Amino acid sequence: MAAGGGGGGGGAPERPYELVVFGASGFTGQFVVEEVARAAAGGELRGALRWAVAGRSREKLQAVLERAAERLGKAALGAEVGVLLCDVGDAASLAAVARQTRLVLNCVGPYRFFGEPVVEACVENGASCIDICGEPQFLEGMYLKYNEKAAEKGVYVIGSCGFDSIPADMGVLYTRDKLKGDLFKCDLMLKKKCRSCFHLGSCAHDGTWKSAVYGLADQDNLRKLRKKIGYAPVPVVGAKLKSRGLVFYNQEFKEYSIRFMGSDGSVVKRSQCYLHTELQETPVQYGAYVNIGGLGSVIKLMFAGIFFLLLVKFSFGRKLLTKYPEFFSAGFFTKKGPTQKQMDGTSFTMTFFGEGYSEGQDPQYGKPNVKICTEVKGPGMYHVPSPIPPLKVGTSLLPGDIASPLSSTLSQDLLPTY
Repeated sequence: MAAGGGGGGGGAPERPYELVVFGASGFTGQFVVEEVARAAAGGELRGALRWAVAGRSREKLQAVLERAAERLGKAALGAEVGVLLCDVGDAASLAAVARQTRLVLNCVGPYRFFGEPVVEACVENGASCIDICGEPQFLEGMYLKYNEKAAEKGVYVIGSCGFDSIPADMGVLYTRDKLKGDLFKCDLMLKKKCRSCFHLGSCAHDGTWKSAVYGLADQDNLRKLRKKIGYAPVPVVGAKLKSRGLVFYNQEFKEYSIRFMGSDGSVVKRSQCYLHTELQETPVQYGAYVNIGGLGSVIKLMFAGIFFLLLVKFSFGRKLLTKYPEFFSAGFFTKKGPTQKQMDGTSFTMTFFGEGYSEGQDPQYGKPNVKICTEVKGPGMYHVPSPIPPLKVGTSLLPGDIASPLSSTLSQDLLPTY
C-alpha cells in the first residue's frame, strides 16, 4: 500500500534521522543494516544519510553495526548512525522513534502479530513506513485501516518491498514494456540455484515459515477483508489465463513445477488493479510457479504438503509446525536460518513467459500472436535480495538532496539491481 500526497515522511527538518531500521538485530534486519551502510558509504546517495538502528537490546544493535562494518571492510560505521531502543509492545517507545525520523524500514515479523503497532506509530507521528511483508492479510488490513489517515498525514505506508514481491511485480511491468504489442498474460517460473555449496543444502529462516503457517490458516479472513475493501473487478482482456495445474512437468525447464504460494500473486494483482482503475492501462493476467526438480522432489513435497495442510487447520497443529519447522519443512526452514556460505552460494532466476497481441490487433477477436521471455536474476533467496528493494524504495521518498537517482527512475533502476 502506498498512501499519501505530501512527499512521504512528515518532512520536519528538526528530525535527527532520515531513516531508521527497526528490528535491526533480527535475522533479516542485519542484512538490511548492511545494505543501508553500503549505500551510505558507497556514494549511491546524493548526500550524507543520517540513519539509525532500533530494537530492544543496545548490545545486539551494536553487534549488528560491528558486523556490517566488518563486512564492508571498515573499522567502524560513522557517528551519523544512531542507536535507538524501542519495543513493539511499547507504543510510547515506537512513537518516540517515529518522531525522530522521516522513514522507518520495519523488519519485525511475522507482521500479523507485530506489524500494526509500527504502522500506527508511523502514521500518527508523520513518518513513512516500509516493510518486507509477504502476508496478504496484513497488507489488506493495514490498507483498510490506515489508508485515509496516511493520506491526510502526507506519509506513505508501503508493504511487500522484499523478495519475492518487488522482482515479480516489476518483472511483469518490465515484460509488458518490452513486448511490441499488448501483453495480456504472464507466467512466472521461479528457480533456485546452488552454485558452489550444493553439499551444504539450502534453507531459509523460520520467520517466513511462520508467516505461511498463520497465513494459510486465516484464508477466510483474507476473503472478508477484500470484500470490505471492495476492489473494482478487473476485466479479462483477450483469452483467459489457464492454470498450469498444482503440479506439472515443465517443458521449458525439463523438470517438475508447482504453483507458487508466495505473496507475489496478491501484490501483482493489486498493482494491475491500480493501473487499470487509476491509469486505464490494460490489465495483465498473472500466474506464478516454482521449479522443484525431479519426481523424487514431487513425492517428498506431496507428503510434506499433506501434513502441512492437515496441521495448519488446528491450533495444536500450528504450534507443532512453528515449534519444529525443520522437521515439517524437510529441512528447508530452520530457526537458525541459512549460513553465510549457503547464502553466498545460492541464487535465483525468475523467468517470465508472456503472450500478447501485436499492435493494432483487437484482443477481443483475434488470437494471441506475439510471445516474449524475460528474466530477473539475483543473489541468494529471501534474505540476500530482500534488503535491496526496501532501501531503493525508501531512498526514493527522501528529499532530493539525499535521495538516490531512483527517485526519478524507479522502474528503470530496480531491475538492474538484481
